[in-house]
Amino acid sequence: MSEDYSADLQQLYLEFLLADKDLFVRCNAILESSYFDRQFRDTVDFIQKHADEYNDVPMLEQVKGVAGVEISDVRDKLTTEHKNWFMDNFEQFCRHKALEAAILKSADMLENKEYGTVEGIIKAATEIGLAKNFGTNYWDDPAGRIQSIKDNRGQNSSGWETFDRVLYGGFNPGELNIFAGGSGSGKSLFMQNLALNWALQGKNVVYISLELSEELCAMRLDAMLTGMSTKDVMKNSSDVELRVKMASKKAGKLQVIQMKNGTTVNDIKAYMREYQIQHNLHVDALLVDYLDLMMPVTVKVNPSDQFIKDKFVSEELRNLATELGILFVTASQLNRSAVDEIEFDHSHIAGGISKINTADNLIGIFSSRAMRERGRVQIQFMKTRSSSGVGSKLDLAFNMDSLKIEDLDPDEQEDEGAVASIYQKLKTKSSVAPAGETVAENNMDANPQVDATDRLKSLLRKSQ
Repeated sequence: MSEDYSADLQQLYLEFLLADKDLFVRCNAILESSYFDRQFRDTVDFIQKHADEYNDVPMLEQVKGVAGVEISDVRDKLTTEHKNWFMDNFEQFCRHKALEAAILKSADMLENKEYGTVEGIIKAATEIGLAKNFGTNYWDDPAGRIQSIKDNRGQNSSGWETFDRVLYGGFNPGELNIFAGGSGSGKSLFMQNLALNWALQGKNVVYISLELSEELCAMRLDAMLTGMSTKDVMKNSSDVELRVKMASKKAGKLQVIQMKNGTTVNDIKAYMREYQIQHNLHVDALLVDYLDLMMPVTVKVNPSDQFIKDKFVSEELRNLATELGILFVTASQLNRSAVDEIEFDHSHIAGGISKINTADNLIGIFSSRAMRERGRVQIQFMKTRSSSGVGSKLDLAFNMDSLKIEDLDPDEQEDEGAVASIYQKLKTKSSVAPAGETVAENNMDANPQVDATDRLKSLLRKSQ
């Protein structure tokens, strides 16, 4: 859409700036007289000089007397809505004018092949903007501030009660959440289950796949929703269609799209903006499968330089999560050293510490084929910024046919907890008493290891 920054509109901008000192202060950081038509430039220069010297905007009579421009008084007419309109429009005006000037300035530079300089001034112009939020005054209304945290934290359930419990209720908008797992561990399946859970909660969800086709992703979702195997989905398309349409009546939108390997944050931003405009809706959750297949925007890197590439991509995704202010989840590979491990740590993250630093929640997925056949997938909370769950593990139920991931039944949860407790005892207990003590004095059975082992064997047989 073309913009016509007429003389009347530019004069209206000046009227807003002179009507409210706070408004002027907020806009002065991006205000340049060169953005205005020639007839208003002296006026802008005078207003800025006066504000610098006297810490106040000049009176309308002063503007007329010095600059010779007559400005209308709109002070009594301004509402909050008017101010918000002005902020949005004036920001756009300054950015467009700065971009126009940058393009004109770039002509000679391009002839001299000064591409880096051109890129810099264009980037600076496109980044012009006003601060819409000045943060939280720590000293103001402590009770309200604390209540706001209670009200807003964890209000977005993952769909898994035991999972939410570790995160104090679930995920928060604006956070960067990364699921990490080895090749074939089920990262995509986990994210697809999460996307479906959120959509069934009524949220509008976008699932971006950089690896699997849209058709395969959708078929997996069919299996998860209907409880059928993927083979049965292919055989019973009419039944699947009926059940999908029935579920969609109460669900939010669930858009699945495949993007190319090497997609950037800018590609995702452009898609999200266009999708929301075209469908006249707000996206609540975005899942990108997965981080390692993306390329950074801010630097040129060799795709093989994984550490540098992933550092910048993870930082850009963190900024995107904050900018969009929605639920945001992606995934990342564990490195080869994690293949044979049953417990992950930060050294197993492919690409290094940068992902760990930028993530709000880093969650490891451990799922061997033997575990999946037994109907289990294990979650390890490697980093949780907003809870004390670091180091926690939990098992979730996995259906090999439908690919559905769910909470364990209460009885199964109890057994899993008992197994974990006994396993820990087997690792830590010793039948050798400290010096000067006997086993009996240590209030232990004569052979605690044997007793714990027997209980563990019994529970494992029960779970099979």
